[in-house]
Amino acid sequence: MESKNSILVKLLLLLHYLSLFCASQDFDFFYFVQQWPGSYCDTQKNCCYPTSGKPEADFGIHGLWPNYNDGSYPSNCDPNNPFNPSQISDLSSSLQNNWPTLACPSGDGMTFWSHEWNKHGTCSESVLKQHDYFEAALSLRQKANILKALTSAGIEPNGGSYSLSSVKGAIKDAIGFTPYIQCNVDSSGNSQLYQVYLCVNNSGSDFIECSVFPHGKCGSDIQFPSF
Repeated sequence: MESKNSILVKLLLLLHYLSLFCASQDFDFFYFVQQWPGSYCDTQKNCCYPTSGKPEADFGIHGLWPNYNDGSYPSNCDPNNPFNPSQISDLSSSLQNNWPTLACPSGDGMTFWSHEWNKHGTCSESVLKQHDYFEAALSLRQKANILKALTSAGIEPNGGSYSLSSVKGAIKDAIGFTPYIQCNVDSSGNSQLYQVYLCVNNSGSDFIECSVFPHGKCGSDIQFPSF
């Protein structure tokens, strides 16, 4: 017969794996976040172009983040399933174009994608395995062309100032869902369009309406810098 200590160890291991499993599937929706490179770079912090060269002047993916309806979110859910570049080798070209890194020092994107998978992707692995996770984000990027939505409404990345309501309205009119706009501050202290959040169902396939967004406010008028 097994000793009491042996049974206790097995129970503790079982509880540990169950907690990881639950953490990886227990979420309500995703945030799909795109960032404007001009606003990332036009701050008091430095940015560095990827080793592949300067990205196109377009919104790039920041992440696909599982979230809860109460505004909190899971993170780093499965340390036993770290980022594996070989699983996304067929997506690398598309990722470089649509999910570029601007962090310093210059890189090929692997560090950025690794961070996003390890922190956020592992918390959705019961729904999206690693390849599926990145493929889903790329698919959502094709459905949500933020720059086209804005320029079609006369909102150009030329350093001009636009009302926050017009920016949100242009995106909602084009995509069909209400965005959350996150601003940052440029080197002169002006509020500028930085990131656009859209909510996605918990299968990672379609946009949805939601009322839970991060804290923080933009001014009534925001700048849209060039890149």
